[in-house]
Amino acid sequence: MTCMKPHTTSTRKFAALAGLCAAFMLTGCGDMARFQVAAPAKPSAKPAQVAATPGPSPAAEREHERILSSYGGAYDDPRLESLITKTVNRLVAVSERPDLTYKVTILNSGAVNAFALPTGQLYVTRGLIALANDTSELSSVLSHEMAHVLAKHASIREDQAKRAAIVTRVVKEMGNDPDITALALAKTKLTMASFSRAQEFEADGIGVGISARAHFDPYGASRFLTSMERNAALKAGRSSIDPRSQDFLSSHPATPERVQNAQANARQYSSPEGGERDHEAYLAAIDNIVYGEDPSEGFVRGRRFLHPKLGFTFQAPEAYTLDNTAQAVIGVREGGEQAMRFDVVRVPAEQTLGEYLNSGWMENVDKASTEQLTINGFPAASIVAHGDQWQFRVYALRFGSDVYRFIFATKQKTTESERNARETVRSFRRLTLEEIQAARPLRIKVITVQPGDTVESLSHRMAGVDRPEERFRVLNGLDERAKVKVRDRVKIVVD
Repeated sequence: MTCMKPHTTSTRKFAALAGLCAAFMLTGCGDMARFQVAAPAKPSAKPAQVAATPGPSPAAEREHERILSSYGGAYDDPRLESLITKTVNRLVAVSERPDLTYKVTILNSGAVNAFALPTGQLYVTRGLIALANDTSELSSVLSHEMAHVLAKHASIREDQAKRAAIVTRVVKEMGNDPDITALALAKTKLTMASFSRAQEFEADGIGVGISARAHFDPYGASRFLTSMERNAALKAGRSSIDPRSQDFLSSHPATPERVQNAQANARQYSSPEGGERDHEAYLAAIDNIVYGEDPSEGFVRGRRFLHPKLGFTFQAPEAYTLDNTAQAVIGVREGGEQAMRFDVVRVPAEQTLGEYLNSGWMENVDKASTEQLTINGFPAASIVAHGDQWQFRVYALRFGSDVYRFIFATKQKTTESERNARETVRSFRRLTLEEIQAARPLRIKVITVQPGDTVESLSHRMAGVDRPEERFRVLNGLDERAKVKVRDRVKIVVD
């Protein structure tokens, strides 16, 4: 939430964002993660370094810092760094270019993502690490990203990014509308994260070969691609979006195709039971890893958003899914007929909130609808605005020196939509000291299945996640019919 910069929006632009909020996603070779919170970079955190490339160029350093800023900084965990170092060293030794060097950074993001730069810098999120179930699955991701470097895909992508950056500069020079600027920047980052379908298939093939020669189970790639597809479907199911229609923004192969391709590649090297998985060692390394969002920058728990550092919380209406994005907290109701946006704006202390709402930053405002309010002791104001396809109810609320804005959009104004807006704004309040102290991150806990344990009973021990049984199965690579066995080691999410 500290990333939410004061900015403005028009009714048309917010309508597009509300109705299509899942269309602006930041994806590399990972799952269909929504545009992530651009938390402040943490330069003191050290990347997991493997034969670091000496003397990186200033441009490479700037790009590294930009990535850190976009993904919450580096995640410092010596056990994970050791695991990745050993894994990459094994992969490099058997690759087509053992003379190349790589530097791997674990990103402090719950998104399931990984990508590479032409310099040999590899990035993998802790969200991806948490989703994988053994070292062979992790090796499939790392070898895939190494393959992009070996095949010079990353260099091609960098050229595309430079062209997109030119477009961004042109957009900035055309005007000072921050929404247009934000969208252009998002598109630039999206271009940098995208490879062609042919490049993805080629990297899959090269990566499976590298993993197999390093004596990792080559079927780790197909297993992990399946987990990514199921994880994406679980996320999309919360917002009623078909994951296939959004799969890698149609610039990557559909995940089922990649699974089949990865399986075909693996058959060239071994049987389905061949190669090392290192399941136990992997789970030991990821035990206690942070899962999901980092609460220090604001986080979602179900329908509630909490920001311990700034000291406030609010709750979205029933049937809404909340996402903390780089620009705002976005909520969408099942079916997509209603949506909300929560952000922070810059309002001079001498300007009343009613004056701000009528100051022209939003089109088609009904000035006669302006109301001055007090919500839980905080000064507030409300207006109504109308767009071509959406109706809007907007609230501005002054909290200390900041002004927070709730924008509710509905395709058809109803008593229910008005009630949802009122109840959400009225739920905005200060966090108690106890709540702030209790706001700690969710973590992965690795446990041993005991006699009498079932998928259902173990999923009931999960904290802070929606659809816990489905989440448990996805986290542990279990299909809908699979059962747990006594003495199995499995992952659960705890607070």
